[in-house]
Amino acid sequence: MKLRFPGIKILDRYIIGKFLGTYIFAIAMIIVIVVIFDYVEKIDDFTETKASVREVIFDYYINFIPYFINQFSGLFTFIAVIFFTSKMAYQTEIIAMLSGGMSFRRLMWPYFIGALIISAASLSLNMWVIPVAQRDKVAFENKHLRSRLNTKYDRHIYRQTEPGQFVYIRGYNDGQSTASFFTLEEYDGGTIVRSLEAAEARFDPETKRWSAQRYTLRTFDSLGNETFARFRNLDTLINLDVAEIGQISHMIKTLKIRELDRFLEAQRAKGSGSINIIEVEKHTRFSYPLGTFVLTLIGVSLSSRKVRGGTGLHIGIGTALCFSYILFNRFAEEFAKSGSVNPGIAVWTPNVIYLGIAIYLYVKAPK
Repeated sequence: MKLRFPGIKILDRYIIGKFLGTYIFAIAMIIVIVVIFDYVEKIDDFTETKASVREVIFDYYINFIPYFINQFSGLFTFIAVIFFTSKMAYQTEIIAMLSGGMSFRRLMWPYFIGALIISAASLSLNMWVIPVAQRDKVAFENKHLRSRLNTKYDRHIYRQTEPGQFVYIRGYNDGQSTASFFTLEEYDGGTIVRSLEAAEARFDPETKRWSAQRYTLRTFDSLGNETFARFRNLDTLINLDVAEIGQISHMIKTLKIRELDRFLEAQRAKGSGSINIIEVEKHTRFSYPLGTFVLTLIGVSLSSRKVRGGTGLHIGIGTALCFSYILFNRFAEEFAKSGSVNPGIAVWTPNVIYLGIAIYLYVKAPK
């Protein structure tokens, strides 16, 4: 039995055009408003740090816009579907289509083509475009925005570099590549056997080595007795890149999908405590774009019925559903990051639940 897909007809092009046109118009209008308000809020920082017009436009806002579009793509997809579909229903266009012999399933075909285009664009942004854009955006923020100063790195950083080896870094300064305190600890079966401590340690980004003028080496025997000695001119190499000591949730957004996979495997090998955060980031890059189909199905099923009150009622109910979907996603992510729930299950659960809602609304939609 061969599967047959309907061709693109005039009516399909009409719906796809309405869908994408409304989506792009809504995105463009919101972007203009957001950019204006963001610029007014940050103009003092731009002026104080002497950021040029070229830097503000090309290093900040050009890289800010793809992230904003993708962050709220699902919401704008939903609003676009609700708006023009309910308008078509109010003008009895959908009734005419169904009365003319078109099935409701056939009516969904151009909507899913539009959702496929938006989903593919969102997926591409997530995998390759936004990570590169985020690097330039973060670099600009660290240079020109006071709100970003001293926020990239935690005050106290504790990471596992290898099985049985942990590093503690306090007060890392990115501009000077120095830490006020540096400790490298080694454990055997859960018991500490050696600890290297240094104040005012410096990191060399090129050689990936840590150095200090003075350091203390503490050793512990099987009975727990401690001996220590002081040395000069520390020069050590550890399996830790400076990017890994930043706030992981910020840093991983700058990695393309292949880079994210490699980073995830490296952190697993080290036994890092940030595995859940990285896995949540990886799953969301796929789940959000695919959620476009779920929101499209809900939007069409909900707004294809002609009701009193016109488009307002559809938009109100639809927006409430969409915001509950976004809120559910955020809660699920936080539970996954804390380790309470498996990241894959947590991130995909909202899509599964709202797919059930979408199927129910589809069954109840006018045929």
